[in-house]
Amino acid sequence: MVLAAGGGSRFEGPTHKLLAPLRGRRVVDWAVDAACDSGLDEVIVVVGAVTIDGLPADVTMVTNPDWAEGQVTSLRAAVAHARAQGHGAIVVGLGDQPLIESEAWRRVAAASPSPVAVATYDGQRRHPVRLASEVWDHLPSSGDAGGRTLMAAEPDQVVEIPCPGTPIDIDTVEDLKAWS
Repeated sequence: MVLAAGGGSRFEGPTHKLLAPLRGRRVVDWAVDAACDSGLDEVIVVVGAVTIDGLPADVTMVTNPDWAEGQVTSLRAAVAHARAQGHGAIVVGLGDQPLIESEAWRRVAAASPSPVAVATYDGQRRHPVRLASEVWDHLPSSGDAGGRTLMAAEPDQVVEIPCPGTPIDIDTVEDLKAWS
């Protein structure tokens, strides 16, 4: 699941941050391509604030009409889709993290049977995060914290997975310039 529904309010560029060019491609394309290249059985992109055209044909688009109410609404939309499709877990990444490698997605997806697996980069927790179906009902119902709230409340359910990549977020025009 690539969460790509937010408004990108801190980005003051001529376009939405996910559609901004980074190294010859849109920011969101980097994240979606890494998810697609990971070999997971289905790649879902949750959209809301902006239409994202031109994604690979095998990507499933899920629309979150409640995107303005916080990131957790996108996570809940992803979980609803996963339940309907009979998935036993989801791996969640962010559309504004273009330098997360497909290997990080693979490692987190293949993690131990722990209900929650989180990628780490130099010891810092970041995306992607695998959430087994047994914890979906424990996710918060509002806000932007999502999996962080769950991991804080149930630390014994979490395993950290060291991963390659650069887990930067493109939140501002300055971020975009720094990584272009």
